[in-house]
Amino acid sequence: MNLSEVIIFILYLCFMLGVGIWFFVKSKTGGEKGYFLGNRQMGPWVTALSAGASDMSAWVLMGLPTSIYALGLGQLWIPIGLALGYALSWVFEAPRLRRFSIVADDSITIPQYLTNRFLSKSKSLQVICAVIFLVAYTIYAASSMKACGTLFHTVIGMDETVAMYLACIIIVAYTFLGGFSAVCWTDFFQGMLMLGALLIAPIFAASMLDGSTTTAVSDGYWNLFSSWQDVISGLGWGLGYFGMPHIIIRFMSLKSQKDLKKSAKIGIIWTVLILVFAAVVGIVGRMFLGYDDGIYGDSLVFITMVRAIFPGIISGILLSAVLAASMSTADSQLLAASSAFASDVYKPIIRKGKSSDKEMLWAGRIVVVAIAVIAVIIASNPNAGTIMSLVSNAWGVFGAAFGPVILLSLYWKRFNFKGAVAGILAGAVVDILWLAFLSGTGVYEIIPGFIAGLLAAVITTYCTKEPSKDVEELFDKAVAYTD
Repeated sequence: MNLSEVIIFILYLCFMLGVGIWFFVKSKTGGEKGYFLGNRQMGPWVTALSAGASDMSAWVLMGLPTSIYALGLGQLWIPIGLALGYALSWVFEAPRLRRFSIVADDSITIPQYLTNRFLSKSKSLQVICAVIFLVAYTIYAASSMKACGTLFHTVIGMDETVAMYLACIIIVAYTFLGGFSAVCWTDFFQGMLMLGALLIAPIFAASMLDGSTTTAVSDGYWNLFSSWQDVISGLGWGLGYFGMPHIIIRFMSLKSQKDLKKSAKIGIIWTVLILVFAAVVGIVGRMFLGYDDGIYGDSLVFITMVRAIFPGIISGILLSAVLAASMSTADSQLLAASSAFASDVYKPIIRKGKSSDKEMLWAGRIVVVAIAVIAVIIASNPNAGTIMSLVSNAWGVFGAAFGPVILLSLYWKRFNFKGAVAGILAGAVVDILWLAFLSGTGVYEIIPGFIAGLLAAVITTYCTKEPSKDVEELFDKAVAYTD
């Protein structure tokens, strides 16, 4: 155990908790809109880095580099697909989603937006969305908790399960206290730390490579076109961005369309740099460390590289980036899931619109605690899978269920409520069935799920009644909206 690394970790965790306390004391999270959307007052830098950091969980420092480290350049199609998908979501989805969510009765959650977009009184879509949110986000959060457990166990020898509960307590505490504003600001700081760590570690490792330190790497490792499944599946990861609630909710939180343009540039540049250097970590790590089953099995290439190169204080700071990545995604997932339950199930269905703002906040906070605990239980199960597999499962469900429907809602005037319901259900069901029965094909389940969701939404819309004149007028008003 390195005492310097332990001290750095403790200071970092205290800082994150302090941010939550700060926003709680400032009392700017009062009310449903404040707690779950920051009153739409997020600036471009905070929004951009928060969107990126909430996306790039520990898998970008542990799972992705280790996949490239172990399996070769064929895995590079994943960061390529992600970079393309992220850029396209900022360009084509973000501007319209912000405008449409405002015009659609100032919606503060994705399920609420989809219901209001069609002026529907039915709560079926909100309930379906909330159920998918709760299940998928619990699995997604489990990957972040697992990463925290692996980090603490590797660095200081702490029992993995104990470490997971410790991280869980800190994450829940500042999310519980500060809401969306605390989550966005902690994500901002964590995003800066993640980028710095990914820039520094591979550059130093590469500078140390020479004939005596470079290990032999087989020719097959360098094959970018290892299989058509790798290419298609890797690019398919980019589809997830169009339906990832905890990321696209940031688009809705911006102050203005002007800020959105600036935020898009910052966010795209940050994400591309993160993905490029995550890939470099994997490649350099293979040459610097050689192949090791232990590194691959526990996703340790970044951690092992950093500890082999830097003294305790520096390695502690750099390894805090793993904590940053884990926490920045887990907090966003917990908040998105709790907002879906509180705003889309508890208030309109359980309480039938009679709940106060204070009651809503406590309902959301209770869900934050419940999901976090269940996520730790899943992560502590030795059969739960790797960090990367947990992320890919949740990512696929979200992208397939919500991506096609949200895009159609923003660009197709004829699209109707029944088409949206059919698209969400078909996308989620096909994604899950493909994972369960056809994963052996090597094709990532998000691709057939996304196609199924798109076809179901379009076919159902054409087979059912056209939207009302009021819905069409809402669409036109949203397209023309300016601020």
